[in-house]
Amino acid sequence: MATATYPPPPPYYRLYKDYLQDPKSAPEPPPPIEGTYVCFGGTYTTDDTLPSLEEQGVRQLYSKGPDVDYKKELRSLNGDLQLHVLELADILIERPSQYARRVEEISLVFKNLHHLLNSLRPHQARATLIHILELQIQRRKQAVEDIKRRREEARRLLNEALTTLDGN
Repeated sequence: MATATYPPPPPYYRLYKDYLQDPKSAPEPPPPIEGTYVCFGGTYTTDDTLPSLEEQGVRQLYSKGPDVDYKKELRSLNGDLQLHVLELADILIERPSQYARRVEEISLVFKNLHHLLNSLRPHQARATLIHILELQIQRRKQAVEDIKRRREEARRLLNEALTTLDGN
């Protein structure tokens, strides 16, 4: 029984045999996936929305609604986290067998912090994009000014050369 080092190519390569002579002979690409799809056993969606904590089966510790004060809520959750870590340290010293509940509470606070921070990602992306675009505008303005300066310098040098030639 003979074995090959490399498997044969898939039969799709035959669809592109006339591509160099006629680029339009290649098949059209598949349409983009919309909705949910399965990839490597995991179910994914093309919707770019952040699922709520309730949808994830996690209790929400901060106020609900569209007008959440992120700064206040993050500070509050940070304080809760510090308190729970101190309580965990006390429990580990006094009653080590009862640490599991405190670890679950810390996990809940972390999940809420993580969700709050992830809900700020679109704002961060917009701010980053604005910053990048402002830097590009600034660089282009500097390039235009540099071109104008060099153009004036070239004109000056040409005028000097003309006066030098006329003077001889």
